[in-house]
Amino acid sequence: MTRSNTIRIENLSIGYTGKHSVKVVSEGITDTLRSGELTCLLGENGAGKSTLLRTLAGFQPALKGDIYIMDKPLGAYREKELATVVAVVLTERTVLQNMTVAELVGLGRSPYTGFWGKLCAEDRAIVDQALELVGITTLKERLVQTLSDGERQKVMIAKALAQETPVIFLDEPTAFLDYPSKIEILHLLHRLSRETAKTIFLSTHDLELALQIADRLWLMAQGRAVVAGCPEDLTLDGTLEQFFRRKGVAFEQQTGLYRVEPEFRAKVRLEGDDTACAMVAKALRRNGILAGKDIESDTVITAGKDGYKTSKGSETATLAITISELLELSGL
Repeated sequence: MTRSNTIRIENLSIGYTGKHSVKVVSEGITDTLRSGELTCLLGENGAGKSTLLRTLAGFQPALKGDIYIMDKPLGAYREKELATVVAVVLTERTVLQNMTVAELVGLGRSPYTGFWGKLCAEDRAIVDQALELVGITTLKERLVQTLSDGERQKVMIAKALAQETPVIFLDEPTAFLDYPSKIEILHLLHRLSRETAKTIFLSTHDLELALQIADRLWLMAQGRAVVAGCPEDLTLDGTLEQFFRRKGVAFEQQTGLYRVEPEFRAKVRLEGDDTACAMVAKALRRNGILAGKDIESDTVITAGKDGYKTSKGSETATLAITISELLELSGL
């Protein structure tokens, strides 16, 4: 699939203008967003993710710099015209009563339906196509208030698709969802970016999922410039390791993912079944003990079919059936 530059950003500064002062949130942002790609905006609370998203969507003015959408300056778009280019899905839960899913998705056609908002046959066909793309055709006649949070988010994505814009912005689309639903929504957005050749840009706090699913990352932090790139490139050049460095957080360059890193108080050698040993190591790590097959230690845990045997030098070995029992009996 050929990907084109849908959005071009040059030396952008974002923030707020007060009566007597200017609050700069971030500056010097320069990058491009392309069709057929999912880009995730990551950053700590207060870094300015929502401010950046609102600025890119035209909800608030930039302090400095230029934003081009489809090679046209953002400021040159009239409001109705911009609604045919950019669709926005916000964080807030939809509070609607006695409206069907099809009717809500149909609101995405408002830039094209005129004052009365009446859908023609073509509009209804586009709504049906959006429902099918998101996989919620069976929800078409359901009332919105009867939906789960995950189903509602899918409906809002379908509404954005029905708007037929080349760009979709989403502000924390997984904020109220359980973990499996978060994965499902991000996979859905990634698939839609490919199948529809749209530029999809979203802010999220779900760091681990974004690292695995996003085509590109934008990293924001207070007082630092926005860093953008492919997750794997940002892994190899050390950017990700440095960007979210905190006490108790470790970044594994081999996997490109973060993990909890406790302060270890002891070491244990593991022997036996690889999978069982991995789970024992995980449980011990949580309790501040570094365990592995390559570790030298007087304490050895052997994982086998009969359970978990703990040997400490000349002491009598203890046998546990479960890892929970192992933690209790081993005295580690």
